Amino acid sequence: MFAVESYAAVRRFVFVEGHSRRQAAIVFGLNRETVAKMCRFSLPPGYTRTKPVAKPKLGALIPVIDAILEADKAAPMKQRHTAKRIFERLRDEHDFAGGYTVVKDYVRICRAQGRETFVPLAHPPGHAQVDFGEAVAMIGGVRQKVHYFCMDLPQSDAPFVKAYLRETTEAFLDGHVSAFAFFGGMPLSILYDNTTIAVAKICGDGKRERTRAFTELCSHYLFQDRFGRPGKGNDKGKVEGLVKFSRANFMVPIPHAASFDALNARFEEQCRARQNDHAARHTDTIGERLGSDTAMLRPLPAVPLEPCEKRTARVSSTALVRYRTNDYSVPTAYGFRDVVVKGFVDEVVILCGSEEIARHARCYAEGAFVADPLHYLALIEMKPGALDQAAALQGWALPEVFQHLRHLLEARLGNRGRREFIQVLRLLETMPLAIVAEAVRDAIKLGAVAFDAVKLIALAIEQRPARLDLTAYPHLPKMDVKTTCAADYAVLAA
Repeated sequence: MFAVESYAAVRRFVFVEGHSRRQAAIVFGLNRETVAKMCRFSLPPGYTRTKPVAKPKLGALIPVIDAILEADKAAPMKQRHTAKRIFERLRDEHDFAGGYTVVKDYVRICRAQGRETFVPLAHPPGHAQVDFGEAVAMIGGVRQKVHYFCMDLPQSDAPFVKAYLRETTEAFLDGHVSAFAFFGGMPLSILYDNTTIAVAKICGDGKRERTRAFTELCSHYLFQDRFGRPGKGNDKGKVEGLVKFSRANFMVPIPHAASFDALNARFEEQCRARQNDHAARHTDTIGERLGSDTAMLRPLPAVPLEPCEKRTARVSSTALVRYRTNDYSVPTAYGFRDVVVKGFVDEVVILCGSEEIARHARCYAEGAFVADPLHYLALIEMKPGALDQAAALQGWALPEVFQHLRHLLEARLGNRGRREFIQVLRLLETMPLAIVAEAVRDAIKLGAVAFDAVKLIALAIEQRPARLDLTAYPHLPKMDVKTTCAADYAVLAA
């Protein structure tokens, strides 16, 4: 290929100095066709291929390669053919005698032609994207998978991340409520994938049938919901990037925390620290650009949404209500009643009508029995023979003084002593454990081993005024109260 300087010299000789192309060929020692090409192009055009390169060994097998690549479109992403695997199959199954490079080059060109290209998107302020990610963390010394909720404001790249044990409806709702509180307002719109938590059905015309919980969320906060195309993560690329960024930066190395609350407090600090960074090609920090987003956010409603899943249920004959494969107890007086179960991230609340009848810590096991012993004491009082076998009372961590009281009552009163002991336990329905335990100790010391004595002592303790601690009032003079004696009255007789 001739240098650019040669092109310039020949073109100047012909067009500026006025010589013929024949003379230029003689002077520069070039073929006249070469001189003609130099006159047509101001720069060397390079080699132009007029027909495809012949592949004598691969040519007959190109339809086989095309068929393999077409079949790969229906296979899982991680089980598709590599160029090396295609080469091995051609060699073993079709006696291909060519080299690996020619196969690799052809596969690369075919796959490049089939790859999707994308339109750059603009992100106006005040809008958001949401997604969930998965990672591993050590919570309370236990290694477990966590699901973390991510909300991204694409205009500023401001992140919010919160971790949960499961990707459930209540976690989805709680993530929104927490994110809105973190950013101090509600986005104008939020973009989602087609998660079954939000979308009950994708209709044929591209519309979505929302779930009840998601509809309640939209109705309470009045933001516009938008959905990406099924299976197209690039439609919400900003939050997809946040999922990867938070996993790589917030969770490497594997985070250790005493509880999910401690882990989420750390994530919130990291999200705030992220606002001091620069993202992409922007010269302003994320926090500086966040001002444009917050200016467009709508104010939060006076009362936040209850982030819970609501289900109707019926109390069983054993005073249990089933929620997500686990049984939770209610007071036995509500047997066979219809109730509403509210499943929060960390607790389960059961209501009968408008009255809350039970509240339990949330259990994420399967087939678990979660019971409050107090729910069964009224029934056990009627059936005292079930005291030792009642499942709800197994493992009830009562102070040792209660067992001592039971031995004394049964030794003195026999079977009636067991009933009185159950009545003592029923005091825990209305009084704190510490007060009842203290009353039991005082009753044993006084030798008043009976339910009535324990009850009266407990009432006296509960109504006892708090003792004034004078150390909190150092400015008051200290008083020294002495024991009175008869001699002290002699001063009055003088």
